[in-house]
Amino acid sequence: MLTRKQHELLTFINDYLSDNGLSPSFDEMKEALGLKSKSGIHRLITGLEERGFIRRLPHRARALEVLKLPDSMVPDRVEPIERASGFSPSVIEAEFGAQSTHVEADPEVVSLPLFGQIAAGTPIEALRDQNTTVEVPGALLGRGDYYALEVAG
Repeated sequence: MLTRKQHELLTFINDYLSDNGLSPSFDEMKEALGLKSKSGIHRLITGLEERGFIRRLPHRARALEVLKLPDSMVPDRVEPIERASGFSPSVIEAEFGAQSTHVEADPEVVSLPLFGQIAAGTPIEALRDQNTTVEVPGALLGRGDYYALEVAG
């Protein structure tokens, strides 16, 4: 998903490349978007690059390449956006069973088992405390299995 300014910049770059065969300068982009500084353009270009919409070509001035356009510009095209950094979130599956609380309806208050304490900075293993629970308003929970972790730090 792109911000409005990122979308405007990507559209401008794509149109400029089609018309002129080379990328617009930072000054041209700044004026086209009505921004007051080149640093704003730099942030927008970095955001577009991180989201995989454009690529900067190394060792060349004014060298941008449009890799893909958002769905609103290209009808019937659906592509997942991959991060340039290669980041892939990992999910830790909890062992549900008698220790978790399964919520079906919207009760007023639910007691969730407190599995332990985790650090806010460097990850550590949460040690389970099977005798402690945390009271949580049922309106905050949907259907499914729940447990609680205390964050320290």
